[in-house]
Amino acid sequence: MLDEVLPPDPREVMRIVRRALAEDRAYHDVTTRATVPSDQRGRGAFLVKAPGVICGMEVVRAVFAEMSDELELEVFAPDGSYAEVRHVAAEVRGPLAAMLSGERVALNLLQRMSGIATMTKRFVETAAEGGPAQILDTRKTTPGLRELERYAVRVGGGRNHRDTLADGLLIKDNHINAAVKRGVSIPDLIEEVRRTIPHTLRIEIEVTDGAMALLALASDADTILLDNMSPEEMRQIIDDAPDDGILFEASGGVNLETVREIAASGVHLISVGALTHSAPALDISLEIEAL
Repeated sequence: MLDEVLPPDPREVMRIVRRALAEDRAYHDVTTRATVPSDQRGRGAFLVKAPGVICGMEVVRAVFAEMSDELELEVFAPDGSYAEVRHVAAEVRGPLAAMLSGERVALNLLQRMSGIATMTKRFVETAAEGGPAQILDTRKTTPGLRELERYAVRVGGGRNHRDTLADGLLIKDNHINAAVKRGVSIPDLIEEVRRTIPHTLRIEIEVTDGAMALLALASDADTILLDNMSPEEMRQIIDDAPDDGILFEASGGVNLETVREIAASGVHLISVGALTHSAPALDISLEIEAL
């Protein structure tokens, strides 16, 4: 249910919206100022031109509210709804000049967020055909837009991985290599980490082969990230693991052609960088009519 999806931080939404409008110099639209009287009204329809999951309507509302408190948005396809081609997702009415000046920012954010939600939904549905693994995003987000992109993943049915480097402990290959240079083994490294962190933090470690996985399983790790392994390799590691509540996450080489088989390997989590770094924008236009 979308009601259960955590909305984006409204303060961060406004920061993003204001920065985007300032970047576009929306308050200094010389063309609109020269061609459209300040008292002329207009109406705009958000027309869906490719099927997908709508996401970002409240962000659109925030954009237009920044441009003019007289602009009113009526939403017909709220976040999380699936819209077909030619569906009108929303209408905006009010001062035409403010509408035109905010149009591009509103569309950019709506299309971006809807594209991510749409791709996430495809991954979630395809993975479910193989097993109950949950689809996660990564930190491979557009700088400055992480709050909106992670919300879009949630709207599409996915879950968020750690938001920032401060939100979770993930020991990756470079951390392991640095420890090996100091003569520290994987079990000893995890023991060192466990002694220094709060009890509320879980420890996740990345492994790239069966031998590393055995070392991780012999340690005090909570989650083991199986990086760039075949589904067969992952299945073998999971089958041989003790039943002590360890979570397994798959990462690397995940796409819509492979995610079903990866889910069938028995992993609990599948992280997909493509959700945010490669999702195509959903094709939506704003058809504006001057009144």
